Amino acid sequence: MSLTETELGFTAQSHESIMELRGVKQHYPVARPLPFGPRKVVKALDGVDLQVAGGRTLGVIGESGCGKSTLARIMSGLEKPTEGQVLFQGVDINSLHGAERAEMRRNIQLIFQDPYASLNPRMTIEQILLEPFEIHPELVRPSARRAKVRELMELVGLNPDHLERYPHNFSGGQQQRIGIARGIALNPKVLICDEAVSALDVSVRAQVVNLLMQLQRELGLSYVFIAHDLQIVRHISDSVATMYLGRVVETGTYDQVYDDSAHPYTQALLSAAPELRRGDGTDRKLIMLQGDPPSPIDPPTGCRFHTRCPIAQPSCALGEPALEPWRDDHQVRCYFPGPISVKAE
Repeated sequence: MSLTETELGFTAQSHESIMELRGVKQHYPVARPLPFGPRKVVKALDGVDLQVAGGRTLGVIGESGCGKSTLARIMSGLEKPTEGQVLFQGVDINSLHGAERAEMRRNIQLIFQDPYASLNPRMTIEQILLEPFEIHPELVRPSARRAKVRELMELVGLNPDHLERYPHNFSGGQQQRIGIARGIALNPKVLICDEAVSALDVSVRAQVVNLLMQLQRELGLSYVFIAHDLQIVRHISDSVATMYLGRVVETGTYDQVYDDSAHPYTQALLSAAPELRRGDGTDRKLIMLQGDPPSPIDPPTGCRFHTRCPIAQPSCALGEPALEPWRDDHQVRCYFPGPISVKAE
């Protein structure tokens, strides 16, 4: 059964910006080593500017610890940023209270990395999918909720006759489909997928990603898709942002970032994925980065990537470059943007 967005109460979105981050910082204080020592902070996000277009997918890539999951919590309203604005349809979500904040939370939903851990093992699937309507009872009248839950099960490719089962009765891929059904139950406008397929087998990942793309076409959803799997990010995304040490270092359309990447860090990430080829079908040379990412407590001066960058110059340590246009709407935070040439290892 295929349900239309009208039957489910969704409205297709335009491709104008629906969500925007302006100068977002998230700093976590750490304990002082001495009672009167200097207070330090972990700079998980340190000045992030991003836009999410309506009905489109923004892919976010980067190494572990670069701030991707913190970004997801900030965008979903689960955490308030230390500084900056998170705008949803032009309104700062952290300025909202009461009913307005509840409406905002309804429109921005999360899909989690671990599908089993995100489902209450003591609740049946029906109880799990009914819970959103108990929190927002104004959306669906009580007599119609069970039918709505059955529609959601069909929409994500599951048998509605299995509603009385518990999460442990389903495979990992099926559990994530249940999580997706719960995520779209309240007719949101934005779904934030924080490593939503990383815990699944490779074949199941493709099925879940295809389901997400189908739902986007039918329901006009906007996605923020965070993942380590660069091939899947390329497959699902319309635009891509590369993060490094709490900052966005490159943004653009998926073909700009993947086929014509201009930041050395993005090029190094893509070169480490042997399954990825350029748009012209050629292979990439492996770019080896030296050492681990610096500590977000004490990031390097100047360009934060210069301590690992294969083309760094002395001037890179003096001041941090801005995120500036390189070609068209392709933006790069680098003093020397463009393809780099290194020997294959």
